[in-house]
Amino acid sequence: MKVVFAAGGTGGHINPALAAAGELRARFPEAEILFIGTEDHMEARLVPAAGFAFQTIAIEGFQRKLSLQNLKRNLHTVNLLLHSTGAVKKILRDFAPDAAVGFGGYVSGPVIRTAAKLGIKTAIHEQNAYPGVTNKALAKSVDRVMLTVEAASAHLTCKNPPVVTGLPVRREILAADRDFARAKLGVPDDALLVLSMGGSLGAKAINEAVVGFIAARWQQKNLMFLHATGKYGKWVPDKLREMGVPADAKNVTVREYIDDMDTCLPAADLVIGRAGASSLAEIEATGKASILIPSPNVAENHQYHNAMALVNNDAARILEEKDLTAQSLTALADELLQDPEALKTIGANARKMAVLDSAKVICDIIVDLVKSGG
Repeated sequence: MKVVFAAGGTGGHINPALAAAGELRARFPEAEILFIGTEDHMEARLVPAAGFAFQTIAIEGFQRKLSLQNLKRNLHTVNLLLHSTGAVKKILRDFAPDAAVGFGGYVSGPVIRTAAKLGIKTAIHEQNAYPGVTNKALAKSVDRVMLTVEAASAHLTCKNPPVVTGLPVRREILAADRDFARAKLGVPDDALLVLSMGGSLGAKAINEAVVGFIAARWQQKNLMFLHATGKYGKWVPDKLREMGVPADAKNVTVREYIDDMDTCLPAADLVIGRAGASSLAEIEATGKASILIPSPNVAENHQYHNAMALVNNDAARILEEKDLTAQSLTALADELLQDPEALKTIGANARKMAVLDSAKVICDIIVDLVKSGG
């Protein structure tokens, strides 16, 4: 069995592809797996580190805002696209895969389109509730369309009926124990832990609102705060001190990153953060109540649609960035933290949305695809 995976750009595309490929490798050790990506994004580091063969093509995305600079960049992208087709064709003919699966990113389009034209069985996985332009186009011609959430199907025209597979979540998070996680972080049984973050770079609007929220509520004895500032939020500790929160406040922990999410997330009672697909999959898997603040700076405003997939199932609350202030965040957090039943219900509804065997389901579909081509 030979399978090509195309994924690139962000962890939201790459990590689900790696999880599916890992499941395939565990089940079929003899399977030959090749990833196609770009040399200047995360996949160039993550894929080889996971032990998979990796080849690159040169490709970029189109710029949608009208400007002379973007017009020049788009002409360059067209040139790359024309050349990438030939490069992809050579890779596919040399490797001769039984199936090609796209998990998103700029690289997914030319790889899956070319594979389909060569008669190779194809599939795509859409992580978001509102699909991107590339997957909308590919859905019309690929053999299988896999979705994280059912809501995405309303925005796609598919050659065959789509299948909801969910999004693979790391085994460490799936296996985590809440009591053990809270003990490890030193969270008392009668305390409520608020976990907040704005992404690896740090969202200024979220950092500012969370600082105000912590400053307003840190003196409540039953509340604990764990906030990740991101790369550009190193000013947060100083701002908290300026607003009266002592540096040695035992119930306030500020980090730049959270590299032990398998401990922090299971321990939390309320999560505040963005609405990226991977984050939501983890929130669902751990059954956490959340306040989602979708990034307004993403393609097709897809984080808003991701968030609404939960909100419409009473599995989260949404606070759009245009309405985000320290006061609005504090008011919404107060409403939830003061209502244990609401926290419990929202978390339980989130858990109902989780697809806990997503990697297995995706692997099954790939195997069926390979068999159908035999």
